[in-house]
Amino acid sequence: MQENRNGARVFGLLMLTVVAFCVGVIFGRYITPSGTDLLSFNASKRVDFDLFWEVWGVLESKYVEKEVATEEEMVYGAIKGLVNSYGDPATVFLTPEETENFNDSNEGKLFQGIGAELGYEDGAIIIVTPLDGSPAKAAGIRPGDYILAVDDYELKGGENVYEIVQKIRGDAGTVVKLEILHKGEFEPVTLEITRGEITVPSMELSYIGERKDIALIDITRFTEASLQDWAAAWDDVVKDIQTKKVNKILIDLRSNPGGYFNAAVYAADDFLDSGKIISKQEDGDGKVQTFDAEEGGRLLGKKVVILVDGGSASASEIFAGALQQNGVATVIGEETYGKGTAQSVLDLRGGSSIHITVLKWLLPDGSWLNRDNPIKPDVIVENSAEDFVKGVDKQYNEAIILINK
Repeated sequence: MQENRNGARVFGLLMLTVVAFCVGVIFGRYITPSGTDLLSFNASKRVDFDLFWEVWGVLESKYVEKEVATEEEMVYGAIKGLVNSYGDPATVFLTPEETENFNDSNEGKLFQGIGAELGYEDGAIIIVTPLDGSPAKAAGIRPGDYILAVDDYELKGGENVYEIVQKIRGDAGTVVKLEILHKGEFEPVTLEITRGEITVPSMELSYIGERKDIALIDITRFTEASLQDWAAAWDDVVKDIQTKKVNKILIDLRSNPGGYFNAAVYAADDFLDSGKIISKQEDGDGKVQTFDAEEGGRLLGKKVVILVDGGSASASEIFAGALQQNGVATVIGEETYGKGTAQSVLDLRGGSSIHITVLKWLLPDGSWLNRDNPIKPDVIVENSAEDFVKGVDKQYNEAIILINK
């Protein structure tokens, strides 16, 4: 278990945050890549590239606009096509410029953009969640919204989410126009969103109820500048709850796109006794690694209620699933997103990189967390579009009733 707390740098790359570039992603547990493992391949898999060069030559000699693409852009385009052929939206190739932007976005810098996590739904690009306090949320963007167009660009089926992020991103103060189809509605709407500076704390602790006897932990993401920084913030929350001797804890994971896998394991461990399974990881060879709780969780025996929705993904699902399946928390809300893979980031020549899916995340019962197997709430409560407009939060209200029973 100790190695899990040390965590390094693996990303669960399915959803990209539309900030100055894209704050990233949904982090997972990092796997340090082995060059020989990831860069070698069986010679029997070599193919005849004559067709590739034939098409290259036809394009260079016949295409009407000779300067439309450089040779470098043609190479990168070919590589992207190769990677996309796997049909995994989380496995992507990034050019040197895209790689630099990605790296910048994960160094704790101030971000600019609309503040929304993007993902996939049946091949279409959707809003997984607008971040709290973001221009996207203020403009009326909701979890599950379909993006139909960005400015004058109409999206097609099979679009690369990273490229759409690039179209939406921009400097604070500039405007982007999105054509959106709200989930459950039939007529699209056009929203003009002024980009802003995005600063979102990873978690906030408050005490609610007439006697202030409920600890409300609002976890917006399982990431900070590093895993150690996130763990330190979590430790501060736990110590405060221990000091105040509060026995009821409400954890809000709604619109939480995830983060470090190890952060979810670290936090879940505080609610579980020794030997309880938190999660499992399965590699491409079918080898399964189990992550067990250590002895003496600091929040053992507390009454715990967890709020989730369709914007809860990745590490937030690992956390919720661990507490739910071990019988220490009641989950309220809507089915989660279903994001259960981890990506290794391999730096390539010339400053480019590839994010490649290398692990499946499994719930304590051994089932794979995915789009067909998300976290299903114990108590289903949906906030309607009308509730959203009126500012009514039925999920939160139900959670308060339940935790006080």
